[in-house]
Amino acid sequence: MADTDIAPENRAQKTVAPWWQREDLAYRGGRLHLGSTDLAALARKLGTPTYVIRARRVAQKAGLLHRALDRVGLDHHLYYAIKANRTPQLLSYLAGQGLCGADVCSPEELIYALSCGFREQDISFTGTSLSAADLEMLGRFEGIAINFDALAALDRFGRAHPGRKVGLRINPDRGIGYGGSQMLQYSGAAATKFGIYLDRLPEAIEIAKRHRLKITRLHFHAGCGYLDREMTQFAAVLQESRRFTEQLPGLSEVNIGGGLGVPHRASDRPLDLDHWAHTIAQAYGGTGLTVAVEPGDFLVKDAGVLLASVTYRERRKTVEFLGLDAGFNLAMEPAFYDLPCEPVPTVPREAPPSRFTVVGNVNEALDKWAEDHPMPPPEEGDVIALLNAGGYAAAMRSDHCLRGAARNLMVLD
Repeated sequence: MADTDIAPENRAQKTVAPWWQREDLAYRGGRLHLGSTDLAALARKLGTPTYVIRARRVAQKAGLLHRALDRVGLDHHLYYAIKANRTPQLLSYLAGQGLCGADVCSPEELIYALSCGFREQDISFTGTSLSAADLEMLGRFEGIAINFDALAALDRFGRAHPGRKVGLRINPDRGIGYGGSQMLQYSGAAATKFGIYLDRLPEAIEIAKRHRLKITRLHFHAGCGYLDREMTQFAAVLQESRRFTEQLPGLSEVNIGGGLGVPHRASDRPLDLDHWAHTIAQAYGGTGLTVAVEPGDFLVKDAGVLLASVTYRERRKTVEFLGLDAGFNLAMEPAFYDLPCEPVPTVPREAPPSRFTVVGNVNEALDKWAEDHPMPPPEEGDVIALLNAGGYAAAMRSDHCLRGAARNLMVLD
């Protein structure tokens, strides 16, 4: 039965607001809306699976970051990490709004950002394991801010382009990630492939002198998805980075990377941006350095959902399975990083909640959206919204099992 056929008296009446509900993501008249968009009605028109992202939410969150940093008196830049969601309509929207530049990590992302309207001078490049062809391409663009994360890349670029302004990506040897996840930390106890460690910094400085390169930026990114509970770790990362800046008197900018997270579970609390900004100001306030930030997830993740349809409901042993027409290849983070996309009925039915293991249509054991997940029992054809699919979902999707087809829609209120 389609949800449009459900009688009003059979629709669930929400008496307690779910943890994820907010002004622009809520049930109205028993139907889930993202902004002004009725998600079930949209799914009936476009089909499923479909990614939906609300542009205004992204712009509003960029504004929140600007205001938080303004309140602590930090001169700053925002660069949106386009690897989180590179929907061209979204990138063109952000370029037109002028609220942020673009953070890119490959030459193809650089060209893509330019094609979507970002100006060369509004683009920051930080890549890893750069090939000779990568460096040759990057050398053609004098306006972008390039940060090198390896001595070899710095030396090769310096030989080809002496006298240029450059940035260094450093490794502060301190990590941070959602819930302490080691998978989401780019730095920490074990050596990682990202950035130049403190003991190699003198070599980087010597390479720069040899090629008359001017090191004007420092960049680091210690991990992903952090919230308030990780603020002590965040402060430690920032303080450790000062050991690098103190050896580079010619700096004008320090780029603290991204990694700001959003709630994924009922136990999570939104990041307190004033606390976050104050922590940055404690490390870099009064230094005269511009602070750059590269948010990805924070801007887009909770602005988007993935719409899917129920394909079956069936008990196996003691487990009630609920199948969807969207697999983990359309949003890999739940399987790879334990960052859930909570399944939510777009038109809940009036019935006591049951517990389901929600699975997709890919022939892999990893293909689970949720286990023991409570929701009013849906029926075949009902539309489910997978929350927090605005970041690292469409951008990372694959064609595994040839199940990669999905529509991608940006909505404007």
